[in-house]
Amino acid sequence: MAVPVVAFLAYLLVPRAPFGIDGWRWVVIIGAHGALFVWWIRRTLPESPRWLAQKGRLDEADRVMRALEEKVAREYGKPLPPPEPAVETAERRGAFADMWKPPYGKRAAMMIIFNIFQTVGFYGFANWVPTLLVKQGITVTSSLMYSSIIAIAAPVGPIIGLAIADRIERKTAIVAMAALNIVCGLAFSQSGNPAFLIAMGVGLTLSANIMSYSYHAYQTELFPTSIRARAVGFVYSWSRFSAIFTSFIIAGVLKGFGTTGVFVFIASAMLIVMAAIGFMGPRTRDLALEKISR
Repeated sequence: MAVPVVAFLAYLLVPRAPFGIDGWRWVVIIGAHGALFVWWIRRTLPESPRWLAQKGRLDEADRVMRALEEKVAREYGKPLPPPEPAVETAERRGAFADMWKPPYGKRAAMMIIFNIFQTVGFYGFANWVPTLLVKQGITVTSSLMYSSIIAIAAPVGPIIGLAIADRIERKTAIVAMAALNIVCGLAFSQSGNPAFLIAMGVGLTLSANIMSYSYHAYQTELFPTSIRARAVGFVYSWSRFSAIFTSFIIAGVLKGFGTTGVFVFIASAMLIVMAAIGFMGPRTRDLALEKISR
């Protein structure tokens, strides 16, 4: 709920200066407290049994695995089927070079392309909502209120993603949400009606957050345990690199071509996202990691 709360705080505080401190500074200070929740979540998150086993911490791996099996058995209301025979694999520390061996090199390249361009769609709208609304004829004060309403959709996206995670192929969800992002964005750029702008803004926010939920899970499934952290960290870092320039590019496009130009630019980025995942991405739904790696 951090995004809508921060957006609502921006609506309340930005025009004011409580205790002589600019409202936007209060928003940043309050928003930073979300790090405390992240710290708590990280402390309670179990380690990967596969990783523990590879490190020789077999007792810990067994405890985590038993807890997971018991939870799944309770959810299904029946005992789990017997495990398949174990596949003998070489236990060694993964190296950076392993990320570029078949079939992982193609996947790493795909996710680098994806992460560079998905950032344009995700932050191109989210970071510029108030400004884009003003460009569409909404007053500054009202734009902050509308931004708060649009931001409420942000936590709803992952909830929807959670509901469809095991029902829809992840690459299909990513491509579909990128397409929805294009439709809502272009429609947003052609209207000045407040209700329609809010509806399209909610559509943009939902599609971006469902896509984010889906691809974070997807990219972890593409690499084996021995190199997963290194590979995911490397390919995802390109989104951070892209984010450095995205805001400057959006600002330039907005100044030169207006709101329509911004969403044409975002749509172009989302088309690249759709092509990368649609044509290069393997299927992962209901497949064991060993099968995905073949």
